[in-house]
Amino acid sequence: MTMRVPVGYIPLVDAAPLIIARELGFDEEEGLQLDLYRAPSWSALRDYLALGHVEAAHLLAPLPIATALGLGGSAQPLEVLSVLSLNGNVIGLSPAVAGQLRRSGHRFGFDDATAAGQALLGLDQPLRVGIPFPFSMHAELLFYWLDAIGLPQDRRPSIHTVPPPLMAEAMAKGEIDAFCVGEPWGTMSVENGVGELLLPGQAIWQSAPEKVLATRHGWADRHPDIAGRLIRSLWRAGRWLGQAQNMTTCAEILSRPEHLGVSPDLIDRALSGRLVISARGEERQVPRFVDFFEGAATFPWQSQAAWIGVQLARRHGGDPVKAAERAKSVFRSDLHRQYLAHVTRGLPGASSKLEGALSHPSALGSENGRLILPPDSFFDGRIFDLEQIA
Repeated sequence: MTMRVPVGYIPLVDAAPLIIARELGFDEEEGLQLDLYRAPSWSALRDYLALGHVEAAHLLAPLPIATALGLGGSAQPLEVLSVLSLNGNVIGLSPAVAGQLRRSGHRFGFDDATAAGQALLGLDQPLRVGIPFPFSMHAELLFYWLDAIGLPQDRRPSIHTVPPPLMAEAMAKGEIDAFCVGEPWGTMSVENGVGELLLPGQAIWQSAPEKVLATRHGWADRHPDIAGRLIRSLWRAGRWLGQAQNMTTCAEILSRPEHLGVSPDLIDRALSGRLVISARGEERQVPRFVDFFEGAATFPWQSQAAWIGVQLARRHGGDPVKAAERAKSVFRSDLHRQYLAHVTRGLPGASSKLEGALSHPSALGSENGRLILPPDSFFDGRIFDLEQIA
């Protein structure tokens, strides 16, 4: 008997595992039917999940951790069963601000966060920056970057919350000067002539957990059979997405009106990492711009959760050590490993690692010894070590 599971998402390229699992029948292979509900904003989607309107959701990686730390006003604790995607964000500027940077000599290399940061330091006014939600990797990457380049307090940006599909419109109306957003909405600003792309989020942290599969706390323990089927169906979808020959089909599926409702070409730019950064037609190639599968991309590393917890504690006032411990408990690496044990042996044997320590692909011990992790370095060379935090 097929079990129906309502799942919520925001129309972004990184919702692909959910959409592909439903459209290509990976959910049916596990005896599920995913009923997909498109939400208008991250706060609405969080509330859909908290109130039980959906049983699982495509969420910003920091959002369940912020909830566990008592931030954001939601009292319903959440858990993360899988990571749905790594990377996939872009930082963009209005044409006016981009013009200032070009006149100062910045070449928009798209891979050097230090050079881009130094160019921003030359601006004589704080920027109004649009992000999709206060508790998001958009915010965490942005603030980590600005802190590391030494942006003075009197030049800190003012933050404006803008739902992803409305980011280009907000730029066109002059409500913001810059943004950090997931694709295809940064590309949409370029297509509409109202924005230019400065950096991919990957230039700040090479393997940042972007979106996750979240459920209410305890739901997976109460419904282990459904949780296992859900994790496996999305893992199968991620594996399909990890094959380059499937990207054209994926772009066509995601472009449908009921999903993202934009041109397949705009979606293909993100999937291929071949981004157009300005109305001049300048292109930049970004390997692993968004990653759904390779290098255990779906694995919910507790060390990544701890990094997010520490950043939130430092920005919002809290004990970083306690925040790290609380955050680790949100990412259920134990369940992810358990429910995929009969599907793949290519999972990490540990649940934490040094974040930022890998500057090139590196082998990691797994059940069959064949797991290769991708680079995960931070642009400033720092390494996040849980033991040092403690």
